[in-house]
Amino acid sequence: MVIKMIVYDPFWITLKERGESTYTLIHKYGISSATIDRIRNGRGITTQKLNDLCMILHCNAEDILQYKEDPQERSLFLPDSAASKDNGSGRKE
Repeated sequence: MVIKMIVYDPFWITLKERGESTYTLIHKYGISSATIDRIRNGRGITTQKLNDLCMILHCNAEDILQYKEDPQERSLFLPDSAASKDNGSGRKE
């Protein structure tokens, strides 16, 4: 199971508020359909694309994407104190 921590929910709201559509992003501003597809499917985009979208939509990054913390996913990046103890033999307990 893939747990998404970066979501693009704000993008769709901002797009509507600015009176734009994915069609205008692609055909008027030159944003690739692949970028729109990546956003639609919750995959990553480059910071350059994020910058482009912010410039086009006259908004900030938080108007395009949002970080939603998931405790399960977060635990993958935190050291497990019990698992990282060294018992003196060079092996972890």
